[in-house]
Amino acid sequence: MIVCSCNVLSDGAVRACLKDGPDCPRTPAQVHACLGCSPKCGRCARTIRSIMQAALQGALQDAVAEAGHACGTGCASSCSLVQFQTAGEGIAA
Repeated sequence: MIVCSCNVLSDGAVRACLKDGPDCPRTPAQVHACLGCSPKCGRCARTIRSIMQAALQGALQDAVAEAGHACGTGCASSCSLVQFQTAGEGIAA
């Protein structure tokens, strides 16, 4: 499914750029940069953010399944996907 009409970005492309580690994009604008483009009209920001949050949920569920326990505060705070920028912070797109 195309989530960004301006740059013709698919949901699969957005998911593909979300990876563990410090290089993981945390905003829709960083997702665009990761995919070699820049945000234009901003209509896709909400959809990209929801894809990012779904990826976070999936990553946390996988970590719980692997570890066999629920993550504590320390574990969750060290997860590179936990921190997402909201629309009110910095670049909205």
